[in-house]
Amino acid sequence: MKIASSNTAQPVSIKWKGEHKITGIYKKPQPGGIYLTPEGVRGDAIGNPSVHGGSMKAAYLFSLEQYTYWKEQYPHLKWDYGTFGENLTVAGMDETTLYMGSAYSIGEARVRITTPREPCFKLGIRFGDQGIIQKFVAHGYPGAYVSVLKSGWIRPGDAVKLLESPLSSMSIAEFYRMWYAPTKDPELLEKALSLSWLPEGKRNQLLQWVS
Repeated sequence: MKIASSNTAQPVSIKWKGEHKITGIYKKPQPGGIYLTPEGVRGDAIGNPSVHGGSMKAAYLFSLEQYTYWKEQYPHLKWDYGTFGENLTVAGMDETTLYMGSAYSIGEARVRITTPREPCFKLGIRFGDQGIIQKFVAHGYPGAYVSVLKSGWIRPGDAVKLLESPLSSMSIAEFYRMWYAPTKDPELLEKALSLSWLPEGKRNQLLQWVS
């Protein structure tokens, strides 16, 4: 895998259901790179810190290859890297082989894959279509958040190298399907709850399915 683009955003005010909201989804490429810390990407806007940013969602990665699919769905958009709100556009990233808990080196930084992205209304505003939320979920390639093990610069062209992978884990794609399934497979649910790096909020939500 390799970094195709590094992206950040300035805060933008949007209107949703009669209220003004701040979002950082309008990210733009930064050719000089981004500086990643355990708290997030330095200088990047976070609209809602309760669901974005923080130690378990310090940066968001999205696959370069998925742009081809979405450009066909929304040919009228003005496309550039960062369109999905990702900090890092990654060439060769595949959620079916990207395992939660895996550690990678990227440029000067070291990161750990945590959880998939859950789309919200801000993605719908970015695309001018709230229907993209259901489409995004159904497509099954949501990208992934990371926690930061070591701060550092990440620049376009940097290699994404696997350092370690857990013996027992779930791929981002597998967890994503399970998360949105109307009923939960008991074995997958048990497996997900066994993941030591699963964020507490997600663990509590999954526990509601335990009979």
